[in-house]
Amino acid sequence: MLIIYIDADACPVKDEVYRVAQRYGMRVAVVANAPLRVPPSALVELVVRPGFGTADDWIAEQAGPGDIVITADVPLAARCLAREARVLDAKGRPWTDNDIGAALATRDLMQELRQGGVVTGGPAPMLPKDRSRFLAKLDEMVNTVRRAYPPRT
Repeated sequence: MLIIYIDADACPVKDEVYRVAQRYGMRVAVVANAPLRVPPSALVELVVRPGFGTADDWIAEQAGPGDIVITADVPLAARCLAREARVLDAKGRPWTDNDIGAALATRDLMQELRQGGVVTGGPAPMLPKDRSRFLAKLDEMVNTVRRAYPPRT
């Protein structure tokens, strides 16, 4: 069965993922460094992996062809794409093999600029239009995956 993996510690769209997964009967693995509240559903599993990077490592090891990973972590996105999973960030931007290299380079550059004090602050706040875009893109991605990997009967 195909799974949606959520890199959950700072994910602002967990509720949206639960709704879409429920609609399509898809399993969800909510992966975090510490316990979180998840809906009481046989489709939703909480996976706790304490320690720096262990949740990302677990997702990268588990995700595979047809699975969907929700993350804003660019290195994790790259690792999941290498395993042929689909990847979507919380604002509805799908990561692809065509753009992940540039995203990694931009991430590294911004990290250097922040360390040098040239750039301060974080990402733009989540807006209602971002949630709407995320829902549309997740729904589209789920349907694409379901067509490509139909359930076995």
